[in-house]
Amino acid sequence: MNARRNPSEERLLAYAAGVLSPPQAVVVAAHLALRPANHAWVRRLQAVGGELLDETSPSPLSADALARAMARIETDTGVVTAQPLLNDMPELPEPLRRYALGPWRWVGPGIRVRDVHAPRDGACRVILLKIDPGRETPRHTHGGVELTCVLSGAYATETERFDVGDFEEADAEVIHQPRVVSDDPCLCVAALDGQIQLDGWLGRLMQPFARL
Repeated sequence: MNARRNPSEERLLAYAAGVLSPPQAVVVAAHLALRPANHAWVRRLQAVGGELLDETSPSPLSADALARAMARIETDTGVVTAQPLLNDMPELPEPLRRYALGPWRWVGPGIRVRDVHAPRDGACRVILLKIDPGRETPRHTHGGVELTCVLSGAYATETERFDVGDFEEADAEVIHQPRVVSDDPCLCVAALDGQIQLDGWLGRLMQPFARL
């Protein structure tokens, strides 16, 4: 698996083991929905984990385990109901269709954000970020880890280009200024841990207005 523009192996291992933070897991799941080859690799990791569990000694069930299971069966009506649509963006990958969305908010010229109502982990949450063609974000770094997956369009940093399905991991050591290079708006899903930190004196002046 090519390490560039993909999640790190450590993050994929954490995802496969079910120990990745919920917001980050949402972004990784969106990436895997767009990259079947990576999804297959994660499934293999999960299969290996399952085999290891099979080899461990079983733990005894609680004394009332059977009674609780039977009680749940008795309360099941057996009626299957269609689930309502959870958001108004059918173009999103299936993992993101599971969550309700907040309204679009303007955060700068040609830049809008929308909250994804996925489980949070402290200050870490999930957003959709939509940037118009030719626009760029302010130059910034991060108060924590930022995971980004491109859902449509493309953007470029000073060193790399990110297209549909590409994944970027950034932290406080990364200073960048993504610019949309596609003819259509670039739509991304991101897990943000804390707030972005704008660079330079103008960025510091604008910081109170740049909350995502």
